[in-house]
Amino acid sequence: MPSSSSLIHGISISVSDDDEATGKVRVRVRRKRSRGPASASARRRRILFRAARLGVPLLLAALAVCLLLYESYRLTPSRSSTLPPPSFADISRLSRNARAADRARKSCLKFLDPEKLQNLELPEIPETNLSMKEVLYRSSLPHIVNDTPPHTENSRFNLFTGYQTLTEREESFKMKKSVTVHCGFYNENGGFRVSDVDREYMRSCEVVVATCAFGGGDDLHQPIGMTENSIRKVCYVAFWDEVTRAAQEEEGHTISEDLVIGLWRIILVSDLPFSDQRLNGKIPKLISHRLFPMARYSIWVDSKSQFRRDPLGVLEALLWRSNSSLALSEHGARSSLYDEAKAIVKKHKATPEEVEVQLDQYRRDGIPDEKRFNGKKALAEASVIVRNHAPLTNLFMCAWFNEVVRFTSRDQLSFPYVLRRLRPPGVHLFPVCARKDLVNSFGHKRKVKPLVKDTT
Repeated sequence: MPSSSSLIHGISISVSDDDEATGKVRVRVRRKRSRGPASASARRRRILFRAARLGVPLLLAALAVCLLLYESYRLTPSRSSTLPPPSFADISRLSRNARAADRARKSCLKFLDPEKLQNLELPEIPETNLSMKEVLYRSSLPHIVNDTPPHTENSRFNLFTGYQTLTEREESFKMKKSVTVHCGFYNENGGFRVSDVDREYMRSCEVVVATCAFGGGDDLHQPIGMTENSIRKVCYVAFWDEVTRAAQEEEGHTISEDLVIGLWRIILVSDLPFSDQRLNGKIPKLISHRLFPMARYSIWVDSKSQFRRDPLGVLEALLWRSNSSLALSEHGARSSLYDEAKAIVKKHKATPEEVEVQLDQYRRDGIPDEKRFNGKKALAEASVIVRNHAPLTNLFMCAWFNEVVRFTSRDQLSFPYVLRRLRPPGVHLFPVCARKDLVNSFGHKRKVKPLVKDTT
């Protein structure tokens, strides 16, 4: 007899015609099958899965910490105290290591082969067709007291810098056969004193790699990657004050009887002219031609960096090959000096008031808010400066130094201004990747102690 069934919530009800007739309904309840106890292997799999889910992130974190500690140890410079100048075998090994690192990252600069670097000579001094032939430096000359800018009450002009007026400032940007300009060392009582022995040494240098650390500053990073040729021909000079020497001696870095630490010849400076240690550092950075009067070329390296290339090879790659006179690293983040001014204020590297004084003057002088100059970026990062010591380059650096003294000590703001005013030929801003080819950057290690000058 036909029957029908329906499923309601797991209960099967079967109804037949006979059931309907008799009124009986058969109900069958479907019971869920109960699972038996899990096997031992299944329990082990669940335990292993849970352990893996919790343990793998911890293992990855531990590996990351180990890698960071290893990289920190590998990049930390040696703590040896009085390092002797490395032997030529050591230099060759370091050069091989530098070349091996280059193969791991694409190089932006093409350097000569080591064999050619070993025989590289300084080129003959070229004859120049520029109208400007001579730079004269002002020293203890009368200045116009009625032509001082409105912010000179808080000015950092002093006996070292001289007291440049706005008229003298304007004259320094006019290209003439002979230009007279302020450029530090204005008065013999202005400061930045070195010993007679150090002065004679600096006069003997024809090519210089220079750095400085005042007020404690950074550790001294030994240069690498140079040839025997450069070791013989290049002076490696680090300017320290007594505060830095004391800080380094506490860490076991002492100056030898030959006045060196490793390859660096240490020049101790007394009577620094500025209370702002950053401004004291601009003296060897920007006006090295005043410190090394017989030098033809210089390379500036910030104290946070380790120079890792052959100096003569760098001069050949950045100056001689392209007939350039000044090469420095461009800014990696910004292109406009006005954008840089906003960043400086935002990062509290200068007060809004002093930055605005500088920008107001630049606007009055007609400097536009443009990101390019002659089709190229004009904002420099300037942690590496490669230059000749020709008259026009010296004038450029003097004018740049005077802007840093007159306004803020942030030299990134004043470089585009001086570049637009003087428009010198042969200025080359190399990209950030090229700077990374030249130096290893370690960052600043400790906060610089401000100079407390005796006012009695």
